[in-house]
Amino acid sequence: MKWNKITIKTITEAEDIIICYMEDIGLEGAQIEDKIPLTPLEKEQMFVDIPPITEEDDGIAYLNFFVEEDENTDINEIVANVKEELKAIAEFTDIGEGTVMLSQTEDIDWINNWKKYFHQFYIDDLLVIPSWEEIENPDHKGKILHIDPGTAFGTGAHETTQLCIRQIKKYVTPDTEILDVGCGSGILGIVALMYGAKHAKGTDLDPCAIDASNENLENNGISKDDFEIIIGNIIDDKSVQDWAGYEKYDIVAANILHNVLDILTPVIKNQLKPGGIYITSGIIDEKEEFMLDVMKREGMEVLEVTRQGEWVSITARKPA
Repeated sequence: MKWNKITIKTITEAEDIIICYMEDIGLEGAQIEDKIPLTPLEKEQMFVDIPPITEEDDGIAYLNFFVEEDENTDINEIVANVKEELKAIAEFTDIGEGTVMLSQTEDIDWINNWKKYFHQFYIDDLLVIPSWEEIENPDHKGKILHIDPGTAFGTGAHETTQLCIRQIKKYVTPDTEILDVGCGSGILGIVALMYGAKHAKGTDLDPCAIDASNENLENNGISKDDFEIIIGNIIDDKSVQDWAGYEKYDIVAANILHNVLDILTPVIKNQLKPGGIYITSGIIDEKEEFMLDVMKREGMEVLEVTRQGEWVSITARKPA
């Protein structure tokens, strides 16, 4: 599928107002390129693997909008409308150059461009390596996780994922049944199976999770029978809850934002066995006390609080 890419060169101070005006003419989902680091709130809202900013902010921003190329779309008319909107905005605020560039791109560009930022790395003794790289250290003796996250999910490099992986490795046993809520590309379930878990299940809201997880299962030589996935919301969908099963899991992992964990926790207690381990992450450090209160409210025994960067993982146990 081909897309028209409309790029506006502006200044960082004008990003928000230009995006708002572009939404009025039907251009939504702006891709922003600037050199401003994310705020803690932005990191909390989108804990995915983001390439590090290595240059100083120069005040310049590029706003990219994508329009599917088809016979019913007059891209020249859209570009003309963009220029008219920019002209109107420039009458009352500084937008810098305000120039508009038109180019074409394909899905394959979006899939591959980010790969230059993802290289093999270690989580303690676990080597995480993308499917397109060869192992750099031939003397590595530990386990190897071959991962291809696709375009929709993280790579495992984010602090929240690493926190979960460390806790899973600590608590997994050969008898472990594990449920990963928000499984994405299947990283947590696959790691649990690699370290000896008996069986894994995962839930996610994104249909892409099935293909991404199945590809990673294949990359790591794990049978689909060992890791089952369903698309749906376990918080309010009883069919998903029934599929997962009740008082079945030795470990439930949930690498999700604190506001989701707040409403997930009273539900997920039903899936945990008595004495089962609940591993949560995705908690920005300033929400640590909030989540500790959630655990207390739900009668969960907090076993550990671990931290990495600005992120927190809370591991708790359901009363036996």
